[in-house]
Amino acid sequence: MAMAMADQALIIVLSDEDNVGVAAEDISAGSPARHGSDKLLCADAIPLGHKVAIRPIAEGDKIKKFGVPVGTATAPIDRGHHVHMHNVVSNYITNDRDYYE
Repeated sequence: MAMAMADQALIIVLSDEDNVGVAAEDISAGSPARHGSDKLLCADAIPLGHKVAIRPIAEGDKIKKFGVPVGTATAPIDRGHHVHMHNVVSNYITNDRDYYE
């Protein structure tokens, strides 16, 4: 995996309202990452293009990406954790299929 600047993966965050960022590359579990001058440790593996919590998110909170609410947390999500269909429900489409068969 190619790591950005001083062995820190890059996370894209476009709005101060965001509580998630988007991985600009694959990030291994336990790896450091950054968005701007803010740094965090990714507790989970975060695939390229997937969301990572940049601050704690409570169950029921809206997930905000690029300044837009894109879903609702179905469980608490700690900073540095993967934010995906296992802990988020979309506000726009259903994701009730079992993708883990």
